[in-house]
Amino acid sequence: MKKVMLICVVIAVVALGLRFALKDSRHEWSGVDETVVEKYAKAAGREARAPFIPTDQGDLPLFFFLIAGAAGGFAAGYCFRELFPPKAPKP
Repeated sequence: MKKVMLICVVIAVVALGLRFALKDSRHEWSGVDETVVEKYAKAAGREARAPFIPTDQGDLPLFFFLIAGAAGGFAAGYCFRELFPPKAPKP
């Protein structure tokens, strides 16, 4: 149990260190949509259009996370005995 906790703490410290080390980068990273998809779309003569479901506005992403968390919690609760079987009594 101590090894697991130590590994978790080390991973958390490394993740936080990387986050703060990469925070000061001055350049913006472009995504696949900007670098690849838009390039080939322009080469094919097609222009970008607005998405059918604008997930970058409002609380829609939070609602999706809420639904996914509720579904995952229900599935974990339904399968609780299989996920965490009771410990056998010691003889």
